[in-house]
Amino acid sequence: MVPYTGYGSTAWVRVLCRVLLSRPVDPDERSKRRRRRGEQGIRGWRSFTSVPVGDVAVTIEVGGQRIEVLADRGGVVDTKVPVSLEPGWHRVTLTAEGSEPVEAPIWIVGPDVDFGIISDVDDTVMVTALPRPFVAFWNTFVLDEHARIPTPGMAVLFERLVRSHPGSPVIYLSTGAWNVAPTLTRFLSRNLYPAGPLLLTDWGPTHDRWFRSGREHKEDNLRRLAEEFPDMRWLLIGDDGQHDEELYERFATDHPGRVTAIAIRRLSKGEAVLAGGRTKGEQHAAGVPWVSASDGSAIADQLADVGVL
Repeated sequence: MVPYTGYGSTAWVRVLCRVLLSRPVDPDERSKRRRRRGEQGIRGWRSFTSVPVGDVAVTIEVGGQRIEVLADRGGVVDTKVPVSLEPGWHRVTLTAEGSEPVEAPIWIVGPDVDFGIISDVDDTVMVTALPRPFVAFWNTFVLDEHARIPTPGMAVLFERLVRSHPGSPVIYLSTGAWNVAPTLTRFLSRNLYPAGPLLLTDWGPTHDRWFRSGREHKEDNLRRLAEEFPDMRWLLIGDDGQHDEELYERFATDHPGRVTAIAIRRLSKGEAVLAGGRTKGEQHAAGVPWVSASDGSAIADQLADVGVL
């Protein structure tokens, strides 16, 4: 069982996890492997070697509630559990037949919190140049996780944001596959980004295309977050190498009054080439502060100018 960080309001929690078939590893054996690697980290391809188990019952225990749900054919559980919890961090226990119970963190958003952060991951909080197929393959399957590069100044920006807006959720919305969730979680923690739910996508084809639509994944999750938190105003953070500008502009237009500001990290010339170019649109949603810079420090200065920091 691989848990993914969940989130929720004081009346419900959204639980995300995946059931995987893997060989049990003795703690002593794991320690020996870590020493042999010299603490160098885990190659990305190892994240894709586990086999998902679909259509299996999963028991969820949280806040004194216990429910059973069925994982989908990809082994993914994505469900909302009615429960009453105080704002802040809590734990959920997940169990599948024949497995040991595992725990995952859940962030409960307080009823008085009206500011939240939604951030892209690739080329926003870490430098990956993901859209180019070869570079994406290298970063996902080959690159040591400790070699992933944090974007300069972004961790400090995020820390300042959560300090300025206590209790605000930080949600990482990425087109990356669920398989790399543990790697991303370790990367965010190691580079001092605030903890928060990861909203990732499945790897591989759908019924009508060879590769899943990352753009559609982001649109669907932005729409869902708007519905789940109707009183929340969001700071949207992304980069100009994919579709973030267009997606965020459309979200702000479709949900007037729900976006506090949009912050776009500008890629360097080299990063833009690897990413397949920059977005060309210069039209920004009316009435929404729009800031753009190449690093987190400059973005923080601009957000301070518009009153977000």
